[in-house]
Amino acid sequence: VLMAALPGIYTLSLLYGFWGVTTILLFWSAYVKAQRELGGENQQGRSFGAIDAGRGFVAAAVASGSAFLLDAFLPVSADDASVGQLSSSLSTIILLFSGLTAASAVMVWFFLKPEEKEVGQERSSQLSLQGVKLALKRRTVWLQAFILLCAYIGYKCTDDFSLYVNVAFDYNDVESAHLAALSFWVRPLAAIAAGLLGDYFLHSKTVIACFVIMLVGSMIIASGILQPGMEFFIILTITSTSVGIYGLRGLYYALFQEAKLPLSITGSAAGVVSVIGYTPDVFFGPLMGWILDSNPGAIGHQYLFAVLAIASIFGLVFTIWFKRSKKVA
Repeated sequence: VLMAALPGIYTLSLLYGFWGVTTILLFWSAYVKAQRELGGENQQGRSFGAIDAGRGFVAAAVASGSAFLLDAFLPVSADDASVGQLSSSLSTIILLFSGLTAASAVMVWFFLKPEEKEVGQERSSQLSLQGVKLALKRRTVWLQAFILLCAYIGYKCTDDFSLYVNVAFDYNDVESAHLAALSFWVRPLAAIAAGLLGDYFLHSKTVIACFVIMLVGSMIIASGILQPGMEFFIILTITSTSVGIYGLRGLYYALFQEAKLPLSITGSAAGVVSVIGYTPDVFFGPLMGWILDSNPGAIGHQYLFAVLAIASIFGLVFTIWFKRSKKVA
């Protein structure tokens, strides 16, 4: 609701910090542990893939709805709209997001009741740092953290798809939003497919395949081969790159089972992996801004996806290392 007022940069900084605390500190490790428990011994890929697919479906629905609503709320076309008209439409959409968040809170309150027996049994272990110490001693946990870091850079780059087609191919704001929404719709399909393939073959092998797809897609964009008028290839490249990126999201934590990580320290391991793996939230936004500001036009976006290509290569190396190291943890 505060963001709908379109506050200044200082207030936005505080707001994003507040969101970081409320969405990560309060439940993330428990959330990952619950997913692993749902997957059991042989369906980790299905569990993580299905849950991320559900998250992706909601994100895609919101993204597509936002694009259509932005178009509907504007009294004129996006190209002719004033700053005030765009701001007013954006505020309305943000308020709708706030309503969805409130509805989620209500559903959690009524439908996700904790089992008292489990809470009582685990309280003592949750207050101990022993799980963190054990997780830090495992090589596979460190490798998984760096795999997540490389994969998450790919996820951060999806934020650039809309701006990329806007700048490089002269798409207007609404057309760019629709293309970005298409990328979102890839997420649930890619997550489920990656999860199923991971369970059938091996999670680390599927992660390697996803990194290869992400590498090829990012190299195509970085090369500058795509030009205005090549709509089919533009859509194909963004869609296929999204398959690799979102396939990885469905397998981040399924690697715990492959490494035979004890369930009792899953929450601690998820915390360790997340501290390293999600650092792109800290550094990649400023890096992205610096690359694009220093290199105006399409070339800046090509440089950005060249960075993603490098991250993909490192991700491949870490995953192969993980695959060879899991027997010794």
